[in-house]
Amino acid sequence: MENTIEKFDKYVIHSYGRYALVMENGEGRRCEDENKRQYIDFGSGIGTNSLGFCDEKWSDAVCNQVKKLQHNSNYYYTAVQAEFAEKLCETTGYQKVFFCNSGAEANECAIKSARKYSFDKYGKGRHNIITLVNSFHGRTMATLSATGQEVFHNYFFPFLEGFINVTANDIQDLKVKIDDTVCAVMLEYVQGEGGVNALEKDFVDEIYKICAEKDILVIADEIQTGVGRTGKFLAGEHFDKKADITTLAKGIAGGIPMGACLFGEKVKDVLTPGTHGSTFGGNPIACAGGIVVTDRLNSLGFLDEVNKKAIYFREKLEKCKEVESISGMGLMIGISLKNKSASDVAKSALENGLLVLTAKNKIRLLPPLTIDYSEIDDGLDILIRIMEG
Repeated sequence: MENTIEKFDKYVIHSYGRYALVMENGEGRRCEDENKRQYIDFGSGIGTNSLGFCDEKWSDAVCNQVKKLQHNSNYYYTAVQAEFAEKLCETTGYQKVFFCNSGAEANECAIKSARKYSFDKYGKGRHNIITLVNSFHGRTMATLSATGQEVFHNYFFPFLEGFINVTANDIQDLKVKIDDTVCAVMLEYVQGEGGVNALEKDFVDEIYKICAEKDILVIADEIQTGVGRTGKFLAGEHFDKKADITTLAKGIAGGIPMGACLFGEKVKDVLTPGTHGSTFGGNPIACAGGIVVTDRLNSLGFLDEVNKKAIYFREKLEKCKEVESISGMGLMIGISLKNKSASDVAKSALENGLLVLTAKNKIRLLPPLTIDYSEIDDGLDILIRIMEG
């Protein structure tokens, strides 16, 4: 293990705080390191391995596509991208989709599309986008600027103008700041990196009401909440809302880099030839993986099981004496602790064969959507023992 880590640290930029774990392979919801030690996965690559490690149908589809066509310029068409686009639009009720490679790119596309929609209709000067305090939208210059956390607004000056932060769930703050210079409001229904905090329904309702009155677009950043993570295909379904633009990534292709920007009727024709693009967007391999993920989530009873597992997680965690509170939706779980440090618990969990995440001062769980109850039991036995120890 030391040789791999030494080589890694010698040649790879140190932009991550990494744990001393060298993953070798994975199957289902368990993986093993170079020394053949096994780990239960409650993180799914930060919500990305939605079907777990190397799901058989997913692997077969991806490998078959690799042998058929690995890449095609977007100057041409592919059947696999057309099929995935159809499935995604029919599943979500959106009219069109733009494919890219990450959540940040999907959000970048959404920002550009919102500003172009307003420019095309109203001209210059209506370009501001409201985002929420504690939000996280990505690592590009535009999406960092959009992120409502000051800790990220450092080093890379000057940041992009045109973003206004509103306190989450503060309707009065929203009303004060949403004026005729605003073209869009961008929100996460559950703020993942911000601490796994769900928005209040009244606040979401007010956003949609004001935006509808003023012809302001709503952008739903569902990079982490989408693709079944909260027990619905889109978290907006919990709020009975459909944004003008919704962005997806993470679990969309089961572990292959992909992002998607979904467009409703009002904005489906905003992007015209030459106004946006992505060399690898809609890559055939990623689309093949995405088709399997979408089909699995649409299969009878799958999302019902996600919701049942979410309840099961919470019921067991609520009995733990160290748990202060539990936040989030579905299999997007934030755990506030009474006395212990989330980072210390995460490190101890790793040492005991369990992979978990953190979000600010919380333990964050994003297990594969396919996790079974015995794996939940085994993982929670480790986690609760550490939290109560």
